[in-house]
Amino acid sequence: MLQDIILILDLGADNNTQIAREIREFGVYTEIYPHDISADQIRSIPNIKGIILNGGKNRVVNGKAIDVSNFVYTCGVPVLAVDHATDKAGCVLTAWADDKEHRIQELKDFVLGNCGAKENWSAANFVADQIELIKEQVGDGKVILALSGGVDSSVVGALLTRAIGDRLVCVHVNHGLLRMGESEQVVRAFRDELGANLVYVDASDRFLNKLAGVEDPEKKRKIIGEEFIRVFEEEAAKHDGIEFLAQGTIYPDIIESGTRTVKAVKSHHNVGGLPSQLGLKLLEPLKMLFKDEVRQCGRELGLPSAMVDRQPFPGPGLGVRCTGAITRDRLEAVRHSDAILREEFTKAGLSNKVWQYFTIVPPVRSTGVRDGVRSFEYPVVVRAVNTVDAMTATVEELPWTLMHTLAERIPNEVPGVNRVLYDLTPKPVGTIEWE
Repeated sequence: MLQDIILILDLGADNNTQIAREIREFGVYTEIYPHDISADQIRSIPNIKGIILNGGKNRVVNGKAIDVSNFVYTCGVPVLAVDHATDKAGCVLTAWADDKEHRIQELKDFVLGNCGAKENWSAANFVADQIELIKEQVGDGKVILALSGGVDSSVVGALLTRAIGDRLVCVHVNHGLLRMGESEQVVRAFRDELGANLVYVDASDRFLNKLAGVEDPEKKRKIIGEEFIRVFEEEAAKHDGIEFLAQGTIYPDIIESGTRTVKAVKSHHNVGGLPSQLGLKLLEPLKMLFKDEVRQCGRELGLPSAMVDRQPFPGPGLGVRCTGAITRDRLEAVRHSDAILREEFTKAGLSNKVWQYFTIVPPVRSTGVRDGVRSFEYPVVVRAVNTVDAMTATVEELPWTLMHTLAERIPNEVPGVNRVLYDLTPKPVGTIEWE
């Protein structure tokens, strides 16, 4: 293990991710663990240098006061208690002020001073560590990778290729909710250009039939998550020795899906949407990283910019942009309008300047006029946001000329659409996606 680690023990606070990122900015790696981890588990973490107990004023989880003092001070490393808990031997006690400068200084004093942690957190060291951990976990076994073609799964694919070589089987599933030309691009990039052992599965009708009539976004995500797993299990059964399913899960997916101490925002299909019974062991080497850190690892692994810097695309695909019960006409309207939006963003020179941009077609209609007669058709909502880690996001102010172009092209080229709207809501209070 090349990197020193500071463990953040989650005792119910709402700022764990903020603290983790601030410590990583010092050049020291951090991981967040639930409050019910054991002392033996803590001691087994390589290069652990210190523990932060972060529980706010009350240290309450699900209505119960949490006390970890019976074991956490026996782990042999310095402890920083961020609340009003009783002081213990070897513990630095603090109740942080609200100002960031004070918090950063105390964190730096604890991490670099009390703990003596080295500033060795880097993409290069993380990649090297994960390759060794994957080798140890997988042994002589084989792995099937859920390869969407997005940044996260692509980086996992590169990591696994370094670690286990041709014992990796990549499976790209077309669930019928992809953008225009998406599957063709993935197959071309990974099979033809990178020489990956790639299996393409067209399961469009299978997924869309399962989703027919389902309005609730949580149910949709869970259906998509379970069906993905079933497809991967079926594909794994066609190969000897596959025990692991690798996914491009990252930390925002876990947080938004809900943890023992954080209420769910929405179930990501690869976390909260997973079925309770899995026939394969999960392998998720990026699950403690944020999106910008995943991109750094991708560059370290030598992936091309077109792959590393592409905008995120949700696992459930257009299924969370065709809101409510998915219908094939609205799904095609989302797909077509998204293609127009991406084309116009490229023309305007915005494709690499805006973090994520897409269209949504909600299940509402409004009156319009088409060819001199009344129309009763859907709106297309345009959304464009900027963010660093996907935990918060601001809205991009698009040029008025671009908006006029979109308002002209989309209703005239996309069947069943008569309006173009623009979503001005940041995250929070909104989320990046609509579902």
